[in-house]
Amino acid sequence: QVQLVESGGGLVQAGGSLRLSCAASGRTISDYAMGWFRQPPGKERDLVATISWNGGNTNYADSVKGRFTISRDNAKNTVYLQMNSLKPEDTAVYYCALARSGYYSGSRFMEYWGKGTLVTVSS
Repeated sequence: QVQLVESGGGLVQAGGSLRLSCAASGRTISDYAMGWFRQPPGKERDLVATISWNGGNTNYADSVKGRFTISRDNAKNTVYLQMNSLKPEDTAVYYCALARSGYYSGSRFMEYWGKGTLVTVSS
């Protein structure tokens, strides 16, 4: 059974940094694209960043470009999201997801989802 477990969330002041981790079990993730999504309070879940199976291709939402970095360590079966220069509008539950193949092609292409970790950015 595939499981994705996010960690690293918490409370941080605006301008600060956090690094989220997503540890996968039940499947080696080296052949699969991965993604981070977030859901702010009262809003829909949206894409944050994706990374291809070998890390060669990354994509970011415009709202986080230049501030967030997605990376992966396939040897550790783990994906990361480094978040810098955090803003109050970054407050959300952050989810990681495992794709059906090596490249991202829409949120419906994500097969497995973690339960999320809460990031709260104070002003």
